[in-house]
Amino acid sequence: MTRWRDRILPPLLAAAFLAAGAAPAPAEEPAPDVLVPGIAGAGHPEYPMDTPDQVLPPTQPDGEVPVPEPEEEVDELVEYLPRNAAKAACTAQKGLYQRQVERLLKLAVDGKQSASDCKAIRAFQVRQKIKPANGYAGPVTWGRLELLAARKNPDAAGKCPVRSHPVACVDLNRELMWVQKGRKLTYPVVNIRSGRAGYRTRTGWHTVYWRHKDHWSTIYDTPMPFSQFFDGGQAFHAVYGAIATPTGSRGCVNLTYKNAEKLWSVLRKGDRVYIWGKRPGL
Repeated sequence: MTRWRDRILPPLLAAAFLAAGAAPAPAEEPAPDVLVPGIAGAGHPEYPMDTPDQVLPPTQPDGEVPVPEPEEEVDELVEYLPRNAAKAACTAQKGLYQRQVERLLKLAVDGKQSASDCKAIRAFQVRQKIKPANGYAGPVTWGRLELLAARKNPDAAGKCPVRSHPVACVDLNRELMWVQKGRKLTYPVVNIRSGRAGYRTRTGWHTVYWRHKDHWSTIYDTPMPFSQFFDGGQAFHAVYGAIATPTGSRGCVNLTYKNAEKLWSVLRKGDRVYIWGKRPGL
């Protein structure tokens, strides 16, 4: 028997986009075959790396649908590598985030992998227990560097507006977020994953308008724990896997399960969200 959402949701989606004067969202595309976890078996066995996100405002579900808790914390410090990259002590292949990593490690920024670059990147990976430590400047290495550089003062550039009320600040340029009230941090800076090409996370001012702790996407039939919706179907929510991956979300701001759980206790309905920048690679 055809389920109600298989019959009703497609016309609703089309009508919503036509009413807004926008083209329909891109068709489902296969996961890019660019980078893969450098350690065999990395990632959550049950849930995909890219949790599908809603594209329309959610409706109140009938009763609570409990979502599973992760059985164990995912090791986020597993680097993503090209399939043909050797897992040797060092690699001559430049990484996807070569320039960003060079800048953060205070190396010559030319976007080219040199022997000295590889040595410095590998030394950082060893210190941070990033596996495999082979000098490849991938998304995990870049994400870790951005987080460490921002911990003392995430808004050193003054991009997030200072207000007397809480503001959830989302920096797409660095794929980071935090919450500040005035100049005081009420939620420390953490890594996030924003929207990929065709599903960009919308910038500007937004408001947390609906929260659902045990949310389940009725469009993609996927768990979205600790969902806090701030603009249509875009929300902060947890994913069961690594955050620093080559591809982005479908518009939502993804956090690790633990970070999303902590954010749930910080934000409230009506709190403001400010988003700026652009995810690297878009």
